[in-house]
Amino acid sequence: MLGSPDDSQAAEALRTTGAVRDRAQQLLRRAREGNSRWFDIADGALPTAAKEVADVTRSRYPDLEIPFHSRWRHFEAGGVDRKAELDAGLASLDAAGRARAMIDLAVVSVLLDAGAGPDWHYDEASSGQRFARSEGLGVASWHGFVSGGFSSDPSSPLQVDAVGLHNLDEGRLAAMFGVGSANPLVGLDGRVRLLHRLGDALLARPDVFGADGRPGGLFDALVGQQDPATASVAAHDILSLLLASLSGIWLADNMIGTHPLGDCWQHPAVEGPGLTKGWVPFHKLSQWLSYSLLEPFGWAGVRVTGLDALTGLPEYRNGGLLLDTGVLVLREQGFAERTWAVGDELIVEWRALTVALLDELAPLVREQLGVDAERLPLACVLEGGTWATGRVLAQRLRDGLPPLTIVSDGTVF
Repeated sequence: MLGSPDDSQAAEALRTTGAVRDRAQQLLRRAREGNSRWFDIADGALPTAAKEVADVTRSRYPDLEIPFHSRWRHFEAGGVDRKAELDAGLASLDAAGRARAMIDLAVVSVLLDAGAGPDWHYDEASSGQRFARSEGLGVASWHGFVSGGFSSDPSSPLQVDAVGLHNLDEGRLAAMFGVGSANPLVGLDGRVRLLHRLGDALLARPDVFGADGRPGGLFDALVGQQDPATASVAAHDILSLLLASLSGIWLADNMIGTHPLGDCWQHPAVEGPGLTKGWVPFHKLSQWLSYSLLEPFGWAGVRVTGLDALTGLPEYRNGGLLLDTGVLVLREQGFAERTWAVGDELIVEWRALTVALLDELAPLVREQLGVDAERLPLACVLEGGTWATGRVLAQRLRDGLPPLTIVSDGTVF
């Protein structure tokens, strides 16, 4: 039975960053008024947080030439220029063909980039280096891609296609990521299920992903018949197409009628029209993926506009930055000693406050650094930046652990 038009319209309304920001700002206003059960807001700590971020940004990028916050930064882990290897492998393709392959890689790698847990690592044979967390997941997925691990065509290893995704099982993904009893990866089964659902979604939209079901079809769907060298694409259009075509892949069973919402959670204090009331959208991994697709489009010559339409990412490094600098204050310290689920009201609110406060923090960081928003869009503030500072503070205070403990299936964080 199909959902009603109201269901469809409500789901579509929640698939915009305007909705993400609106709901986040509602909860920030409420917390500032003292009406949150979970958090107080210490606005006086925002300049301190901005200085922490500016200091880390200067240490990481002394010339302030800051790239986008993107999966491609993890592919540079350990100072290895892995993109040069990929460029060499794709040298025979035209700009669009190279972009399709890079989008294939970015999509599958981002979807594998949920939290790894504290005990997992990846040993890279070619460099002799060991990587953990997001860098480890990035490097492992890179090697999985270049070895043809996501392709069903041995003659075209540098691609991702639906059949190749369906061929993956836990054993193959575990081998790809070096997982074993002494090297456990959080949410391995959830990642496999997510990739299988991605394969299903790719085949369900041949108008976007072609008959073979390649994520790189996004390039053709957005650029069309334009010459890439003169084409332009809005950043939010990348996100909108991802949400319209891939919302069914997420393991969370958040629904309006028959319409899957993905990374969208309920909070009783949030207002909105009709069936959207009470829902707080984030679309964290979809936005992280959108940030990670900016460069493949750009490398093909396409101009990407409207970068700041995307929001800050509501994940535990950015949220941890705000807790660890005292901008967010838990109303009871015991909250930090509990284990939470992704859909718990405290976690939903923490993530929403993170989105709203990152928008307020970004101009303060730019002021500290003496640069404007054109030179330092939010994508670069995040990279410089907020997530790195959250990691530094977590290492300083808790040996790298986040300030709140969340049980996740590996597809939200």
